[in-house]
Amino acid sequence: MKNPYRLLIAGLFCLVAAVAGAQDSKEVVAIKAAIEKETDSFFNLKRKEWEDSWLQSQYAYWSYSDSTGTSFIEGWEGIRKSFDDYFRTHVASRNIDVAHQQGSIKIDRTWISVRVYGNGAYARYTQRVKDDIDRDETSQIRILEKGKDGKWRIACVGAIAIYPK
Repeated sequence: MKNPYRLLIAGLFCLVAAVAGAQDSKEVVAIKAAIEKETDSFFNLKRKEWEDSWLQSQYAYWSYSDSTGTSFIEGWEGIRKSFDDYFRTHVASRNIDVAHQQGSIKIDRTWISVRVYGNGAYARYTQRVKDDIDRDETSQIRILEKGKDGKWRIACVGAIAIYPK
């Protein structure tokens, strides 16, 4: 009689593990999509979509370091204000603009880790933007939070160029 119970308990454990794994993989897909949306919105000057990708909180944080310098911004208001010029001045008629170039922009990402912690998540990947500008490959992290509306939003961006090229 002990064997049937053990078998039943083992079966239930496997079922719970499979359901939890399926939920995690759905969340990972949603997290990757949120990150991709933020990046696409930035490069294609879709300001409203870009802003919607962010958790608009006092603890939002953005940092970047590459061959041109290092910078960080604290808080959503600081981030939004800091990118005002970018979204206002980049126009289609100027070839030097990041978002509007002769060719198309392609973003290659290699996902290293995506971890879900309840309504929070950590993602790490490398990214290479392929376009008319010679860009550095970057190692990036994102910390995201899932809102009451079920959407994942970015709370923290950390990006640093990979050297040497």
